[in-house]
This record gives sequence, C-alpha cells and structure tokens, in this order.
Amino acid sequence: MVVKVVILDYGSGNLRSAERAVARLGADVTVTADADAAMNADGLVVPGVGAFAACMSGLRSVGGDRIIGRRLAGGRPVLGICVGMQILFERGIEHGIETEGCGEWPGVVERLEAPVLPHMGWNTVQAPEGSVLFKGIDPGTRFYFVHSYGVRKWELEAGPGFAPPLVAWAEHGVPFVAAAENGPLMATQFHPEKSGDAGAALLRNWLDTLR
Repeated sequence: MVVKVVILDYGSGNLRSAERAVARLGADVTVTADADAAMNADGLVVPGVGAFAACMSGLRSVGGDRIIGRRLAGGRPVLGICVGMQILFERGIEHGIETEGCGEWPGVVERLEAPVLPHMGWNTVQAPEGSVLFKGIDPGTRFYFVHSYGVRKWELEAGPGFAPPLVAWAEHGVPFVAAAENGPLMATQFHPEKSGDAGAALLRNWLDTLR
C-alpha cells in the first residue's frame, strides 16, 4: 500500500528536504496548503523553522491550525517537526512576547538555558519504552537539532481510559522534550529529514502507522 502524505506549506520549514526524505521511503508526497488535500491525506507533516510567532501567523493564514485540529478530532495522523512541534503546544514565549499556539498539548515553549545557543548539531535522545517512533533504533543514536527554544516541562498526563503520552527527552544545558507520541499526534524537536539513516528509520516507523 502506497500511503499519501501531505507536507503542509504555510511558508515555513524545510519543505523540499522533508518531501525528499518521505518520498525516498516510498510514500506519495505532496507539498501544498490545500485544505482538502491536507485533510484527506493518510498522514500530514507540519514542518517549521524560525520564530514561534511567525510560524503561527503563517499557519493561521492557511487555516493550518484548523486542519490539524480537524484531523486529530478524526484520529488522522499528524507529525510535527522542529517549530512544527513547538506550535502544537499552548503557547510560546520569545523575547518576552507570548504567542498562542495550537493548544493540542498543554505547555509552554521557552528559551533553553545553556552556555551556547542555538543548540545546533547531533545529540542523543532518551526514548520511552514502547515508543513507536524509535522502534528498532539504538538508544545511543544521534539526531540533528537546530533550535534555541523548547518545552522544558511536559504537562499532559494520562486520563481515565487513555494511555499516557510517550515523551522522549534530550539535554542541552537543561532537559527538554525531544519527541512526543500521543495517539495520532506525534512530533520531534529534531529534524529527522536531516538526521541520515536514523531519521529515515524514524520516518519509516511513522509511515508504518499510516498503513
């Protein structure tokens, strides 16, 4: 089965590198802001680079926040990458300015406390037991990060009848959320499309959930 994936084009993110990375794994990939295409795809990838506020502005301009919400309400898979992960949270604070996010997860995106920022380069990730995204990936595997902000506290707990979200952590000065899996909503702070074989393995794991 060839799965159909849309890379949401809202003016931010490594669209073509994400497109190539997913297409190399055999998916039928389209880069578009078309709402119908984004709603009907087997999987939706939400990339993002730059400032939280600018990404949210671009996302809202194409109705991307509503698309994400509608897909998740119907149990349709969404994968956020880098700032595309950050905007899934309630709010982001940059340079003292607070911006409302999509609110799919509680929590705040804030500046990391580290001697050197941005956090740029390869780093290991502490993946949770039972992870789908990190299935078959060695614990010491490194992924490629480029960011100065992150989620330093995970605030969503399991509710009655619901499995707890699976949260992966990394550290740069302080611990931060490196990836999260919560039913159809999954996301990574690092760039799987820039993480070589490790990133390809993770994307393949995600694509397997769409079949």
